[in-house]
Amino acid sequence: MGLTDAVTAIPLAANGDVHAPWNGHDTRVLIVAVIGIGIIVALIVVLKVHAFLSLTIGALFVGLASGIPAGDVTKSYELGVGGVLGYVGVLIALGAMVGKLLADSGGADQVVDTLLRGKRSVLPWKMALIAAIIGIPMFFEIGLVLLVPVVVLAIRRTGVRAMLLAIPALAGLSVLHGFIPPHPGPLAAIGVLHGNVGITLALGLLVAIPAVVIAGPLFGQLAARWVPIGAAGAGLEVAGGVQDGEPGATGGSPSGPGGVETATEQAQRTRTPSFTWTIVTVLSPVVLMLLKAASDVWMSKDNALYPVLQFIGDPVFALLFAVLLAMYTFGTSIGFGIPVLSKKIGLSLLPISGVMLIVGAGGGFKQVLVDGGTGTAIAKIAIAANLSALLLGWIVAVLIRLATGSATVATVTAAGIVAPLAVGENSTHIALVILAIGAGSLFFSHVNDAGFWLVKEYFGMTVGETIKTWSVMETIISVVGLGMVLLLSAFL
Repeated sequence: MGLTDAVTAIPLAANGDVHAPWNGHDTRVLIVAVIGIGIIVALIVVLKVHAFLSLTIGALFVGLASGIPAGDVTKSYELGVGGVLGYVGVLIALGAMVGKLLADSGGADQVVDTLLRGKRSVLPWKMALIAAIIGIPMFFEIGLVLLVPVVVLAIRRTGVRAMLLAIPALAGLSVLHGFIPPHPGPLAAIGVLHGNVGITLALGLLVAIPAVVIAGPLFGQLAARWVPIGAAGAGLEVAGGVQDGEPGATGGSPSGPGGVETATEQAQRTRTPSFTWTIVTVLSPVVLMLLKAASDVWMSKDNALYPVLQFIGDPVFALLFAVLLAMYTFGTSIGFGIPVLSKKIGLSLLPISGVMLIVGAGGGFKQVLVDGGTGTAIAKIAIAANLSALLLGWIVAVLIRLATGSATVATVTAAGIVAPLAVGENSTHIALVILAIGAGSLFFSHVNDAGFWLVKEYFGMTVGETIKTWSVMETIISVVGLGMVLLLSAFL
């Protein structure tokens, strides 16, 4: 989701001629895509093959069966994997470092203590609000790796089912990714349709609020009953592993792969970071990225300050800055020595190494689908439906999303198809078309979406559990988003 799309997929959206007549290859690639997804699910669920191997096998099958030249199939897969790991992988690693230091320093406890004040029933709403605020400038993947320690620790401290808090956080991040500039999907659609950033942002917030409420805290209660799990997966390890007295705790040295502090490290820590410094550290990349976003919208590229803000607001620099700041606020300032900090940073990478490979393989599978022509075939079907710009934009985005797993490919393709229908429309109507496309681009994330695997691994769910929670949540966001767009269109 998000970053992988922005890096690798936008140039590919226009590879095929979506206005050309339907042909046998279009039928072929759709059948192959369905079979390929079925192979991946069967390998993981039935044969219990590791997700990385399953996605790789499925991608190579789809590439060969779609008619991509045999010598280019692995190149297509490698391009998709590299696009993810070359950018998202770096961000996941940096975010895991901040998360590890946040958890081991006691900073996450400070945040959770603040969140737990008042009625426990309000906690899911607080989690959705925090996620939405963090998600304004941040891509989904970055917000997730920063929020995971807080979410998991809150789950452990309260003893509630994981999805009761995880779904509101995921909804807050995902909704902003689909509807609000400066995220790549909305910005790409604004560029294609010549929309107004300010109007799209204002209407996007109106659409986002009910989408977060319904798909987050409200659906989270149902998701928690469907999948009644506790804290688990890579997220638990990043947040400090299983503590003494908790289910699954073991005797012996607590300095295993989960990264729990040893007695020596605990003795070095002389105090806990204050709540203020904890918030400053966690939100520092948010501020830097907001500055970049503001410069994109309101500053001339000729301004001498523009390249500086572009550099410091880039996600890689923003998160690197947060890591360096955390080494002080969550490290040396509370008594940890540099050797201990180096050890903790090394431990932070252990639980997410497998996650990154799986996410990378998901990007490879998506790339093979796109290069094979699945997205073009889906777009042809949608054009034949001959609907209004709002509905057509949503349907095209939904179908491309289902076929390729790429939100930005879905957004750019749908925007290009409906662009002729939007000519001459006012800025408000164009903004609503952009938001309808954004809603469609979030529909039912599944095995061809790298974000699906990121959520699955971080919260320790099976494929089926991830579909019942994450995939359904994404679908609710998409449908509520479309409903809000149609409602606004009736009054504006």
